[in-house]
Amino acid sequence: MASRQELIGWVNGLLQTNYSKVEQLGSGAAYCQILDSIYGDLRLERVKFNANQEYEYIENFKILQNAMTKHKVTKPIDPTRLIKCRFQDNFELLQWLKKHWESYYSGAPYDAVGRRNGKPGGPVDASRPMSSASSSSVGAYRPRPTNRVAGAGRPAGVGARATAMRPGSRTTGAGAANAQQLQELNRQIADAKVLIETAEKERDFYFGKLREIEVFIQQTKLEDGSESDKIAKHIQGILYSTDEGGADDVDAVQEDEYGQVSGTMGELHIDPEETF
Repeated sequence: MASRQELIGWVNGLLQTNYSKVEQLGSGAAYCQILDSIYGDLRLERVKFNANQEYEYIENFKILQNAMTKHKVTKPIDPTRLIKCRFQDNFELLQWLKKHWESYYSGAPYDAVGRRNGKPGGPVDASRPMSSASSSSVGAYRPRPTNRVAGAGRPAGVGARATAMRPGSRTTGAGAANAQQLQELNRQIADAKVLIETAEKERDFYFGKLREIEVFIQQTKLEDGSESDKIAKHIQGILYSTDEGGADDVDAVQEDEYGQVSGTMGELHIDPEETF
């Protein structure tokens, strides 16, 4: 897991910005441009890089969410929390976004300053326009190769000969195939980790909601046989039902206007003649 300093350094290197804290990313502008570095089709002219009000932050996150929807990125985000510029919310999103970037970034040079038409991309309270000299010296971002180990898998004596080879010399077919296979496996692992983390967060969220409903029903005093009591028992039947359709410790409910239910809660009677 990358530290906050590593993540901020990565953002500044990729986007040619001068962020100093993770909280400053709560404006949403940097997130938009990170996604643009992957897909290259965000309308950055609509992104408010100099935003300093929450309503402007919201506009940036709408652009981000539209781009995620367009490219079928299913990561759920909550702009109402992110725009508060709290560390934890933005740190979690930035960690996920870096993993996504590592999996899908093509590796082509990315001209961050040119893509935003020379606008300063850092925080408003610390941003300053880049001079032409600094802009030309920075140029497009070129990621450094990662996960390469010098001399790995080579027999003794090959290192010296490889060092003397000219840049245009060919690599072995097997080595290139292995490297490509390793890269694909790393991408699949990164995707799987992101999916697992997302699924766990969604599971915990919805479990918490169901638990709140269960406690509310248990603590609410209802008159036996009343309409409210029938509804509460119906909800309990849904909460406690198993894959077999049974329910634990829930009274049987007779057919009523809330559904065709008879016998044990959860047994649904369907007319075989009905078509869908």
